Amino acid sequence: MNIYVGSLADDVTEEDLQKAFEAFGQVKSVTIIKDRYSGESRGFGFIEMPSKTEGQAAIDGLNGTELKGRSLKVNEARPRSEGRRSSGGGYGGGRQGGGGRRRY
Repeated sequence: MNIYVGSLADDVTEEDLQKAFEAFGQVKSVTIIKDRYSGESRGFGFIEMPSKTEGQAAIDGLNGTELKGRSLKVNEARPRSEGRRSSGGGYGGGRQGGGGRRRY
């Protein structure tokens, strides 16, 4: 089961998350998502637990609990959608000014 963990304090480590989740069962992997330029935590991560039962127990047991001064948001991770990184659409988002579409 893939689990999303949000609202992480900046100083939370993957080891901290590993220990918290191991209280509920076997942890296969822990990943804290980091900014590609600064290398700092983006405040969320993912935990993979082989057992769905243990994963659900971890979600129920850790959601809303405090870790290093922050209340965790823990739930089952949703799969990424294909169009997630789209650049938008429409008529330029108002950059053209004057309202409406351009005529050529």
